[in-house]
Amino acid sequence: MGDHAGENVVEAKQITKKYGSVLALDKVDIHVTRGSVYGLIGDNGAGKSTFLKLLAGHVFADGGEIRLFGHHEEKALMRCRRRMGVMVERPGFYPDMTVEGMLEYCRIQKGVPQKGKVGEMLRLTDLWEKRKAKCRKLSLGQQQRLGLAMAMMGEPELLVLDEPINGLDPSGIVEFRTLLLKLNQERGITILVSSHILSELQQTATVFGFLSRGRMLEELPAERLQEKCMDYLDIAVSDAEVYAALLAGCFPEESYQVLPDRTLRILGHKREPEAYSRLAAEHGIGIRGLERHHATLEEYYMSLKARK
Repeated sequence: MGDHAGENVVEAKQITKKYGSVLALDKVDIHVTRGSVYGLIGDNGAGKSTFLKLLAGHVFADGGEIRLFGHHEEKALMRCRRRMGVMVERPGFYPDMTVEGMLEYCRIQKGVPQKGKVGEMLRLTDLWEKRKAKCRKLSLGQQQRLGLAMAMMGEPELLVLDEPINGLDPSGIVEFRTLLLKLNQERGITILVSSHILSELQQTATVFGFLSRGRMLEELPAERLQEKCMDYLDIAVSDAEVYAALLAGCFPEESYQVLPDRTLRILGHKREPEAYSRLAAEHGIGIRGLERHHATLEEYYMSLKARK
């Protein structure tokens, strides 16, 4: 196949999609590299589902270009979609079929020759105990895992999941997250997952794309986001220059910024706040205020939307 790490499994260039007069996607660029877990973040109505449906071939773009595994011609895209597992709408089950029967039906539909695949997928998604149960008897978390088992049938290299944890209870969310990490780390599957539950993606994704009102605000790796979302302390002092010199001398491992209004922002502070106020007091520097902040992913997304 000639595929190698570091290549883009999904690449979207200037993708535009309209529904009537509504612009669902507005010149969107997206890059999903092999082996990553890409978290597509956005409010409801941001354009996430539309983009994932485009990838899956359920709808077509009005402008721009989509490449899958480096290919963009329509026939090649159809071939490449066979290398994808997709869970975009709520998984479609026949309510009176058993879990095992549903997966067998899926195996035949996808032309997967190995009969043992059904058992393998049941065990992988922890549904073995439920194999004889009717689909309608499954809990929401089990339905999502069955949807994932169906998407995984045929050994996809890329999994595309739209809001898979929406509506799950906390234990269902943890189970699903554990399963995704296992698929990514043990099987090397690239995962593109959308969500509006941002804190959840923060524990899974290695790269983030922030979508709002059909526009891509920013793409950045998890490490960079971590830096931008770290805890920080704002200390307003009577003499910022002297205090900055003290910080550099006494706490050399701290990183800080001097803000315009004689406030120092200590990023990812390594000590309790009292240590910083004590440092000022011991050297005769007045403190006008000390505030501790924790920037969450939600706050970062809100600030991005406000800036763009």
